[in-house]
Amino acid sequence: MELYLLFTAVLCLLSINIRDISGQYSPNWESLDKRPLPSWYDEAKFGIFIHWGVFSVPSYNSEWFWWQWKGAKTPSTVNFMNKNYPPGFSYADFAPDFKAELFNPDEWANILGASGAKYVVLTSKHHEGFINWGGKYSWNWNAVDTGPHRDLVGDLANSIRKKTKVHFGLYYSLFEWFHPLWLQDKANNFATRDFVTNKMMPEIHELINTFKPEVLWSDGDWEASWKYWNSTGFLAWLYNESPVKDSIVTNDRWGKGTLCAHGGYYTCSDRYNPGVLQKHKWENCMTIDRGSWGYRRNSQLSDYLTMDEITQTLAETVSCGGNLLMNIGPTHDGRIMPIFEERLRQMGDWLKVNGEAIYASKPWIHQNDTVTKGVWYTSQKTVNGTAAYAIVLDWPKGDLFLGAPVPTTRTTVTMLGVAKPFKWLPGPKGGITIHIPPMSPYDMPCQWAWVFKLEYLAFH
Repeated sequence: MELYLLFTAVLCLLSINIRDISGQYSPNWESLDKRPLPSWYDEAKFGIFIHWGVFSVPSYNSEWFWWQWKGAKTPSTVNFMNKNYPPGFSYADFAPDFKAELFNPDEWANILGASGAKYVVLTSKHHEGFINWGGKYSWNWNAVDTGPHRDLVGDLANSIRKKTKVHFGLYYSLFEWFHPLWLQDKANNFATRDFVTNKMMPEIHELINTFKPEVLWSDGDWEASWKYWNSTGFLAWLYNESPVKDSIVTNDRWGKGTLCAHGGYYTCSDRYNPGVLQKHKWENCMTIDRGSWGYRRNSQLSDYLTMDEITQTLAETVSCGGNLLMNIGPTHDGRIMPIFEERLRQMGDWLKVNGEAIYASKPWIHQNDTVTKGVWYTSQKTVNGTAAYAIVLDWPKGDLFLGAPVPTTRTTVTMLGVAKPFKWLPGPKGGITIHIPPMSPYDMPCQWAWVFKLEYLAFH
């Protein structure tokens, strides 16, 4: 009997070891949170978010329009609806006008590729439940049966993969405002799970198996617990068995209690930008339009971030170990508006010069400078050791003093995009003073945020 028990114990230990070696994850947070984040995501640093759907039709104060039209309607939304739409007009009545007749996925791929982004995340379904492909679990409330009458997700995925090296990802809202099963489960205080069993779970499996995204950006999770959503069960399948089990990354929006605590990388909140180094990989999802995720017809030029603001946000984010996911909102007819295209192409031009300080970089021993404001640091391993990159947001007025670096007699200072090294002197009480020679606009490597590369520093 004792020998049998010993033999059984050994078999159990072997099965555990085999499971660990094979990379199998159990449906609990303790196991799932141990999954290493695929390396491509941390190296990418910069991605593009795309909010596009039925909400693009009204294009009016879009960030809040969805919520206001859901029920808590503000006077501005009520006035807008009364003025422009007949009595009894419902949200579903917007869908036929979401035609995407000018949508050219190859053109989108060209713009997105030119931005320097390493991944893109498209809304496959937002909170209203309309899906941007022809899924079988959303009959007549999808982009194939109504509106565009085409598979928007599949068309963009094909163009991105055919014409760029950008990783393709998808946003997916777990809940749906108008779905009767969701409303039923909610009325039952989530004691029933009919919406999860019959709608959400089969649909999200369909999404993964059909389009094989490398990012799954979950959202709409906050009203119910992760147990209601069966989030751990789904993630165990995603990491163990799905066609993208080795490459996919996920976020932290999987039910109450998971935000900034469980999942792949953390988003914590919209436009999360802590300004200090974080212990866990995180992402700053933000918008070029300060006030909206979707396109707004009533936006003003001042509503859009300038390139100075965008490069500052990128520098702050990457210096503190995060990725930047920058959002655009296309029009209902399928166009990326010129203001968005301009910012994306400008970002790509900036990254062509300064990408060495961004892509695959690591946080340095300091995130921002100890003396001079508006300077953020990253680092890279090079053949000469570890190089520090000082991202200077404002062009120096005279020589540039940096308080964080400790120079040695071998230290070299260059600016990315400029071949000739810069002269420097050690600071009187530490730090380094970089001599900035006169430079004409034609000699400047870029228009915003200049990067100084410092090698052979003393790291103490």
